[in-house]
Amino acid sequence: MSRRGALLFAAMGVIWGIPYLLIKVADSGVSVPVLVWTRVTVGAVILVPVALAQGAWRPEGRALLRRYWPWVLSYAVIEIIAPWALLSTAEHRLSSSTSGLLIASVPAIGALLAWFFLSARLSRVRAAGLALGFAGVALLAAPNAGRGDLLADGEVLLTAVCYAAGPMIANRKLIGVPSIAANATCLVIAAVAYTPAAVLTWPHAVPSARVIAALVTLGAVCTAAGLVGYFMLIAEIGAARATV
Repeated sequence: MSRRGALLFAAMGVIWGIPYLLIKVADSGVSVPVLVWTRVTVGAVILVPVALAQGAWRPEGRALLRRYWPWVLSYAVIEIIAPWALLSTAEHRLSSSTSGLLIASVPAIGALLAWFFLSARLSRVRAAGLALGFAGVALLAAPNAGRGDLLADGEVLLTAVCYAAGPMIANRKLIGVPSIAANATCLVIAAVAYTPAAVLTWPHAVPSARVIAALVTLGAVCTAAGLVGYFMLIAEIGAARATV
């Protein structure tokens, strides 16, 4: 791994290691649709001006997005719209640490998806690594997950499947689209999709400062910076290694 890859890898470990705690905090003050809508809207407010400055929606940029439109929409649904709702819903009934541990199955799921759908080579050593990874997740997560809500456990594991599939789409189908343009477009799509539900469940009182800080951090750091950094990491070291 290059020095750039190592730095991006370490940064993403931090940026996408903290959302579970922040989601737990935000869950206490707003509904799931408001949480996800706020997160994607804050991210969009940051990334859209940057994308505009880079010419993402000039004629050539629009043509590029139209060309990749089905895959941009697929990525938005699989990486953002579906998993963020599932994870935020599950954390109403699970601790943030249990959620994070269950999400740790993403690299193993990603390797299995690559083997099944992309015919990626799965050597004995890699197979043993997958088995060891699943066993480690089970050992760490089972004590709390087993005593909790099985439906919530399933929601987090389905989130892990989405997180494993999303990078495969980005790595194979969106390689020609600038990362900021792709992510800004995905966030706008997600914001539009969640607007009706967010309006219907909008809080009657202003949330606490703690909740607002969690929402802003989720949007600015874990969404805007996180998605751009993740695309850069995928381009640098590949989808399978990036999910680690």
